[in-house]
Amino acid sequence: MKKKTAEVLPGDKAFFPVIIDDKKCSGCNRCVEVCPVDVFAANPKKGAPPLVLFPGECWQEGSCVDACPRRGAIRWQRLPTQRVRCRRKETGEDFFV
Repeated sequence: MKKKTAEVLPGDKAFFPVIIDDKKCSGCNRCVEVCPVDVFAANPKKGAPPLVLFPGECWQEGSCVDACPRRGAIRWQRLPTQRVRCRRKETGEDFFV
C-alpha cells in the first residue's frame, strides 16, 4: 500500500491571487505605485520583479494589471468561489474565467 502524503499550506499561501512572470517583468514597479492596498513592495534588486508581500490583502480590482506596460507580466486570478464556468459555442469546451 502506498503511503499517502498531504501538504498543508498556511492561510495566506493557500490562494495566491497575484502572479508575476519573472521573465516578462521589467521591474518598473508601476504595480507597486498603483496598488490601493500595498500588496507589493519594490524589490531591492534594481530591475527585478516586485515582491508580493501580502497576497491575502488583494482586492482583485486589477489596477496592477492595467498599469503594467508589458502584457502578461502580471496577472491575477479570481478566488475559486468567484470563477464563472463558461462554454465555447464552437467546440463545446468548458472553461473558467
